Amino acid sequence: MGVDLTTTLGPVTLRSPLIAASGTVGSIVDAAGTIDFRPYGAAVAKSVSAEPWPGRPAPRLVPVGVGMLNAVGIQNPGIEAWTRLVGPALGDLPVPVWGSAVGHTPEEFARVAAGLTSTGVEAVEINLSCPNLEDGTPWALDPHAAGTVVAAVRAATELPLGAKLSPDAADVVAVARACLDAGADWLVLTNTARGAVLDPATGRPRLSAPTGGYSGPPLKPLSLRCVLEVHRALPEAPLVGVGGVVGASDVLEYLRAGASAVGLGTIHFAEPRAARRIHRELLRLWSGR
Repeated sequence: MGVDLTTTLGPVTLRSPLIAASGTVGSIVDAAGTIDFRPYGAAVAKSVSAEPWPGRPAPRLVPVGVGMLNAVGIQNPGIEAWTRLVGPALGDLPVPVWGSAVGHTPEEFARVAAGLTSTGVEAVEINLSCPNLEDGTPWALDPHAAGTVVAAVRAATELPLGAKLSPDAADVVAVARACLDAGADWLVLTNTARGAVLDPATGRPRLSAPTGGYSGPPLKPLSLRCVLEVHRALPEAPLVGVGGVVGASDVLEYLRAGASAVGLGTIHFAEPRAARRIHRELLRLWSGR
C-alpha cells in the first residue's frame, strides 16, 4: 500500500501537507513553467490589492547570511487586472490555487476577496502581516484590527479563509483567537519577521527601505514558537506552519508542533523544485514509521 500524505486543514482536504507560500511563487500561473506544483496540496498566489500597487524601488532583495531580507512592497496589478489576466488560466494548473488578499482598509480586503472568489480560487488567505509596506502597522500586531479585517472578508466570500499572522506580534495567541472568532478557518504561522541590514561602509540600508521582511532558515525558530504557542492555547485550531523549511525534517518538526500543513517559501528562490525532493523525503520518512 502506498504512503498517504493526505491531511485536513479546517474544511479543506489536501492531497499533501506541503503548501507553496504566497509571495514566492508569483501568480502560480507565471511560475508553472519553472516550479513543479504537483507535490503540493495547494499553492498560494502572491497577494493582490484593490488597486494597483507599484511596490518599492530596487534594491528589494538582499541575502543576509543564510536568510534573506526583502522589501518588495507587494507590487501587484490590482484585483481587476488580476482577475482578467490570471483568473482564466487557473483551471489549467495541476494544483488547487488559493488567492491572497491585502489592503489598507477592511473594505479593501473585502473587495479583493470578492474578486478572488469570482476567479475560481479554492480559498483565500488574508495577508494581515506584511512587514514592509510603506505606511501603517501590520494588522496582525493588534487582535482587534486583525479580527475586523477577517470579519469583513468573511462577509464578502463563502470560500475557506486562512489568516496569515506575524511572528512580531506581542501576543500571537490573542491575535489568533480574534481571527478565529471573526471567521477564519485556519491560521498561517507565520509571515516574515521585521529586520534590517546596513552597508558597513556607509551605514545606509542595503534595501531601498530602512527595514524589510526576514525569511529563510533563521525564521524557523520564530515561526515554530508561534505554532507551539497557538496550538497549546487553541488545540483545535487548524494551523499552517511557514518559515525556514528546507527539508522533510523541518516539515515534520512543524507537524509535531501542531501544524496540519507546512508552507515552503524562500527555498523556492534557491531551489524552485524543492517540493519534489521534500515530498520524496517525506514519503521515505512516513514509510519507515
